[in-house]
Amino acid sequence: MAVHFHEEDLPEGVLAPGPVAIDTETMGLITRRDRLCVVQISDGKGDEHLVRFGPNSTYDAPNLKKVLADPERIKIYHFARFDIAALEYYLGVMAAPVFCTKIASKMTRTYTDRHGLKNLVNELLGAEISKQQQSSDWGGKVLSDAQRDYAASDVRFLHRLRDILIERLEREGRTELAQACFDFLPTRARLDIAGWEDKDIFSHE
Repeated sequence: MAVHFHEEDLPEGVLAPGPVAIDTETMGLITRRDRLCVVQISDGKGDEHLVRFGPNSTYDAPNLKKVLADPERIKIYHFARFDIAALEYYLGVMAAPVFCTKIASKMTRTYTDRHGLKNLVNELLGAEISKQQQSSDWGGKVLSDAQRDYAASDVRFLHRLRDILIERLEREGRTELAQACFDFLPTRARLDIAGWEDKDIFSHE
């Protein structure tokens, strides 16, 4: 297992075919204001790749965009809504089709309100991950070893979590409903970008 660091694009041919786990690190939580700094991606075979974008980046990353735009590759996220919005806004790519482990957790682990990635990894896989670097400065010239390890850990477990959550969705008869939620996420992300991030347009109010 290794963490590979790249500047401005993913090298060609470093990922095996099949689903990829994806996460992003940004300067904050407001997509239009807080620039995309790092994209993490893994094919689930043991290595993680981190692609860093500088403050003056043009986000011209053809190899990464090709993977993200591939309609044959499922993209696995934890809280996909945020990540796919950032990827579309900065890279101009809708990184779908989607499987969101947070949504799947909420639809299957109804016995708890703890649906963070740390909680999922601990309960379902018996592993521990640190969230200490979550709010650190991702826009600096150098990423620390702790930041790199944190970023890599955010995609390291997603393939295994997806496998377990697929079984639970099937067990509870919620696979079709979950898929409908996943299919809507690109639209939800676009609504966020367009200014409806804090509004429930389906409510009566």
